[in-house]
Amino acid sequence: MDVTKIKEQKHAAEALLKRLLPERSQEFDVQIQPTIETNKDFFGIEAKNGKIELSGNNPVSVASGLHWYLKHICHCHISWNSDQLDLPEKLPTNFEPILRNTEFDIRCYLNYCTFSYSMAWWDWERWEREIDWMALHGINMPLAITGLEAVWQNTLRRLGMDDNAIKNFLVGPTYFAWQWMDNLEGWMGPLSQDWIDRHLELGQRIITRERELGMKTILKGFTGYVPTALARFYPDAKIYTTDWISTFQTAQIDPLDPLFAEIAKIFIQEQEKLFGTDHYYSVDPFHESQPPIKTAEYLEQAGNAIYSAINHIDPNAVLVIQTWSLRQGLLRAIPKERTLMLALTGTNWKKHESYWGRPWVVGMMHNFGGRNYIGGNLAHFLSHALHLKQLPEALNVQGLGIFPEAIEHNPVIYQAATEIAWHETLEQDVPGWTKKYVIARYGQLPDAAARAWKILLSTVYQQKKVKIVSMESPICARPALFMPRVSMNGDMVRDYDLIALWPAWKEMLEGAKELGDKPTFQYDLVDIARQCLADLALLLHESLGKAYTSRNHIALKQAGEQFIDLMQDLDDLLATREEFLLGKWLHDARRWGNNDEEKNRYEQAARTLITIWGPVTPNALFFDYSNRQWSGLIRGFYIPRWRMFIDYLLGQSEEENKRYHSRKLKKSYGRPANNANPFFQTLSAWEKSWTEGHESYANVATGDAVKIARQLYSKWWPVMEHQSRQLTPTVQQEDYVEEVSRQADDVDNFGL
Repeated sequence: MDVTKIKEQKHAAEALLKRLLPERSQEFDVQIQPTIETNKDFFGIEAKNGKIELSGNNPVSVASGLHWYLKHICHCHISWNSDQLDLPEKLPTNFEPILRNTEFDIRCYLNYCTFSYSMAWWDWERWEREIDWMALHGINMPLAITGLEAVWQNTLRRLGMDDNAIKNFLVGPTYFAWQWMDNLEGWMGPLSQDWIDRHLELGQRIITRERELGMKTILKGFTGYVPTALARFYPDAKIYTTDWISTFQTAQIDPLDPLFAEIAKIFIQEQEKLFGTDHYYSVDPFHESQPPIKTAEYLEQAGNAIYSAINHIDPNAVLVIQTWSLRQGLLRAIPKERTLMLALTGTNWKKHESYWGRPWVVGMMHNFGGRNYIGGNLAHFLSHALHLKQLPEALNVQGLGIFPEAIEHNPVIYQAATEIAWHETLEQDVPGWTKKYVIARYGQLPDAAARAWKILLSTVYQQKKVKIVSMESPICARPALFMPRVSMNGDMVRDYDLIALWPAWKEMLEGAKELGDKPTFQYDLVDIARQCLADLALLLHESLGKAYTSRNHIALKQAGEQFIDLMQDLDDLLATREEFLLGKWLHDARRWGNNDEEKNRYEQAARTLITIWGPVTPNALFFDYSNRQWSGLIRGFYIPRWRMFIDYLLGQSEEENKRYHSRKLKKSYGRPANNANPFFQTLSAWEKSWTEGHESYANVATGDAVKIARQLYSKWWPVMEHQSRQLTPTVQQEDYVEEVSRQADDVDNFGL
């Protein structure tokens, strides 16, 4: 690395320090020290000459060192869900020099879906913060697709399409994830030129900053996805249409058609003009669709055509391939060293024989659609990637990655999944690691908070399954009496006793006496209380069903009122935190519009994604996929649905042939379909009308989180105790807290 490059990287690392710690950055010294022998990323932390020297071989390594120092030495924390940066008056210097290496050359970040479910409305300020978060967490290879609309516009112009046709091809702002995964076109469009131009500029700023910090970006490759309208311009080309989830029609050009290579060339050229290249291209041929010919010979020829077309333009190209729906035949003609396999969940490597020796990334995928829950297999995330890195049978592990469909939740999980990159041995002491995390998150660890986290470790964060959990709640579901799930791929499963989490809520309220003014603590308190109430909704929903099936009209009315009351209280609780506000999501969407028409269209796209998702058709599948426990969404969308349903049940005739029977309904993955019966036809029409509305919701947090959490605990604990009596022996509240804490003593290394 030349002197100029070192100076640039030093400046980039120092600029990050100033953004994060503007009042204290002068107390640090940054040194960029290129590796010569091992070529492995490293960071060093040392007290020297009255300052804290942060050294590393690039800005990401230096930022990782800063993050380590803040957590382990200063007991501070930076996260999506508030920061705790109460640094000592004088930075601690009484520590032995720290040197950490990583065996993971690649640390990937982002799923296509994240750009829609979480990032759809981000501006530069929010992106700048996220890029700093990436660097602090060691990310050096993010997916970069913001502004890709401009690449497609330029490409299609060169292919002869007019701007009006191009804008009708491009989807609305919340659906680019699926357009760039080759699954749909035009939905919620057309797209304005203003959006294209402003997001081109935003995408360029994002990539420029990522590269300044030493990251390599994954850009989009070309695998054959084209507008359906392109067939009119090239009638002799082998362009065929395909359906995605039986709803959206898209088009693909056969990779063996001569036009394929021409389009690939134009696309890669236009992308490089606008964004440069780091030579990594995301390609997932026939993603969630079928190739026109399924023979092994065809797949090999198609894979070779895709690789050759990109390689012809960029001889250093590496194809980055998800293993979500992998077809081995497509890989046979591609050199191993010119691929990077992304195992999104990190769990299907045995099925694919460790990806046949190709370089691969051990992934973690922890969330579908932005659903709210606390939980996960923390021990797994603290060890899995490093275990596979050291496992001979895993063959060619080159990195780790986090690929959630949505972010800004469960900060402890993402801390674990990224920090493991800098560990030399498997983390065996999960309680000990968590104790350090909590001390950093709150700045101190009162006994009550420690007891709360012991309970969390023995309930929500000890989930035995590695599969992606959803822990959905009836609150967010299309109303029904029998309810296996909210979304098509979700579940209501809890692998802990529902009542067992409530003592953590009580202990957090006790801890609020010392920590109540900490935003990090307030978020955790609200999230724990939210989970407890969402769990209680499972039992209240069961009571609703029992009252109806027993034909007890009075009990049904009471159960319905109590269920709605819980939802209203949950809405009030969530209103105290910005992370749970529908109004902020809608406000951010409308900010991108330059006039009322644009603002309204963007708001409709924002509302649609998190509710009905797609068009209202009899075969719709994705409704409630992105079910979110958000203030405003509960009060404005979920409560009205449940009121309509409860009124419907209360108005049912006692005549047997007119009563509601779950088994007689038309269903979509166990849920009432849009055309389940006349009531649900009316309900689905109302859901659609809500997405077109413009009633306002608060976009700023209101209310005292601790006070409201305390009031709701006092109100709902007796209900929880009563509802769960058949499952758990009735005990006094204080006794139960003590008993759960005792059961959690198998994590006694927490160090009370």
